[in-house]
This record gives sequence, structure tokens and C-alpha cells, in this order.
Amino acid sequence: ESSLMSGHEEVIYQLQTLRKHDIRVAIDDFGTGYSSLAYLKRFPVSEIKIDIDFVADIVRHERSAQLSASMVELAHSLGAVAVAEGVEDAQTLRRLRELGCDQAQGYLFSRPVPAEEAVAALGAVPKELVPP
Repeated sequence: ESSLMSGHEEVIYQLQTLRKHDIRVAIDDFGTGYSSLAYLKRFPVSEIKIDIDFVADIVRHERSAQLSASMVELAHSLGAVAVAEGVEDAQTLRRLRELGCDQAQGYLFSRPVPAEEAVAALGAVPKELVPP
């Protein structure tokens, strides 16, 4: 992350090249740690992943809901997809839908599984492309 934030033009060029080839670039854990608005200014992102710190309590704390809604709106205004991290129950998912969030990930959908199981569940990747 520190390499990215130093503003190396080559990194920005590579990210733009990936984007031109329909490879999505996501900012993970948005709103915490190293992720910042500077990423949105510098990099051609296609997804903003809202950190679990904001998502986990949006049903109980209106301030978290307001911040999450702002991040969803920000993503949409940049033509990006808003993804909520750490969705663990149906109430949280329902609230995220109300806020206009596009996608969600978390234990509500599945616990982490080995790559082979994920591929089998999705059925989208040929077996020969699955790492051993």
C-alpha cells in the first residue's frame, strides 16, 4: 500500500491497464487504516469495499448507517460498486439494501472455504485453473 500511495506513475498506469482489460480494482477495508480518499483520487477503482467496522453495527447505530450510506453514495458517484464487508445476519443485509449497497460478503453467505470448494460451489472456473 505504501508503494501505491507514493504516487508512482507506473503503478497508476498498470492499474489503468488492468481496468481497460475489464479487471476490477477494489479498495479493501475502505474507511479504516491506509485506505483513504487519496486512493479514490489517484486510482481507477471499480469497487469500494466498506470495512466491517462500519457494517457490523448499522442496525443498532445510526451513525454507522449514515457513514455506510455516505460511502455507498461516494462509490456510486465515482461509477464504482459498493461492497459491504462482514455481513453476518439478515437484518444487516436488509439495512444495506435500504442504503443502496450493491453487494455484500460475509458469514451470512459462507464461512471461508478452501479454493477447491469455492470453485465447486460456483462452478465457474475450469478445474485446471484451480491452484493445487
